[in-house]
Amino acid sequence: MVERKSDAGADASADDDFLVPREGEVAVVPPEQFDASLYFIGRIRTPWQSRAQCPKNPRESDAICIVELDPRWTPALKGLETVTHVLLLYWMDRTRRDLVLQVPRHSGEQRGTFALRSPARPNPIAVSVARLVRIEGNALYVVGIDCLDDTPLLDIKPYFASTDSVPDAVVGWHARRGR
Repeated sequence: MVERKSDAGADASADDDFLVPREGEVAVVPPEQFDASLYFIGRIRTPWQSRAQCPKNPRESDAICIVELDPRWTPALKGLETVTHVLLLYWMDRTRRDLVLQVPRHSGEQRGTFALRSPARPNPIAVSVARLVRIEGNALYVVGIDCLDDTPLLDIKPYFASTDSVPDAVVGWHARRGR
């Protein structure tokens, strides 16, 4: 592990601030080879062009975004029009993949990558429960995502409140902050 300390973080632009580690962040050298491959099945169109514009979490915006599915996968949408919410899995393709310890902007406290919802992670897979507004052909109109425009889409699943929701789940460090 290599701890990177930098005073250049304050000078980074909003578009590339993720490239410069914050004070106290630690990076590692990632593996040389990948273990698997996958298909990007579409792209997510949002109004956000930079990380600074992007909401911190999916519930912070009511923007209607468009999930553009590769047309070959359109038949796989059959029946999805009956659901109110979908799970979207997407690939945060414009982030670091080597941080093991991070210092989030909103808290300033060092935490392990796996204790955070940050996009910077070894496999930058993000998940959002989005409200499905409508489907038109191969396009899903949704509310409740937090990614940059043109983010690659990995998968779409129906959200089942009966199995996907865990109302008594607790993130201890977050709960102690009084939020």
